[in-house]
Amino acid sequence: MSSHALYTSLLRPPVLHILRAAGFHATKPAVLDTLVDLAARYITLLASRAAAHAQESHNDHGLTITDVRMALQDVGALWPQKSAMEEHIMGGEDLRGVEAFVEWMKGDEHREIRRIAGLIDSEAAVPGVDIPTEKEDFLTALKKKHNKTGEISRFQGTALGTDADDKPIRIEGGPIETIQDWSARITKSSQEGPTPSSGRPSSVLTSAMSSPLSDI
Repeated sequence: MSSHALYTSLLRPPVLHILRAAGFHATKPAVLDTLVDLAARYITLLASRAAAHAQESHNDHGLTITDVRMALQDVGALWPQKSAMEEHIMGGEDLRGVEAFVEWMKGDEHREIRRIAGLIDSEAAVPGVDIPTEKEDFLTALKKKHNKTGEISRFQGTALGTDADDKPIRIEGGPIETIQDWSARITKSSQEGPTPSSGRPSSVLTSAMSSPLSDI
C-alpha cells in the first residue's frame, strides 16, 4: 500500500465520525471519498502554510502556535480579522478571529465531535453514553481494541506509532564498520580534494614521445 492510500484510509474514520456527529446516518462511497479528499487537501494546505511561516519566522520547521494561527488566517478560518498593516496602524493585535474560532470549536454544535475525539471529561459527556475517565482519542482506543496483546509497541516505527530507535548498520568485510564511518570518510575525502599527480607522464605517453615519427 502506498503512503497516499494509507493516509487516505486513516482519514476515513475521522470523516465518518464527523458525519455521524453532524447527524448523518449513512453516505455513499463516492460522497465519502470526495469529503476525504477535500479534508486531505485542506489539511495539506494548512500544513504547508504553517511550514512556510515557520521557515520565514525562525528558519526551521519547528511549528509554534503563531505559525499555526497565521496558517489558519491564510486559509480564511479566522474571521473577522484585520491585516497586519491595519493592526500596525491601529497599534494593537486583532483577536476577534481567534476568539470566534475558539468559541466556535467549544460550542454545543461540536460537543459530539469532542466526545468522540476524547476531549471532554466524563462528567461533561452526553447522557446515556459511557466514556472512560481517562481522555483517549478514538484512534488510540481503536488500536487497543484490535491489538489482542495490549502492547502498543507493535506499532512502533509505523505511521500509527512512534518513531523507532535508530540502530547502527554494520558493514561486513572491510575496515569500515558503520555507515556513519563511511560517510565521514567520504566527506573528508571530498573536502581534501583529489590527490595531486606526480607530474610524470605515463609509460605509454613516454614511449610515444621517444619514438620516431616514422614508427608512430
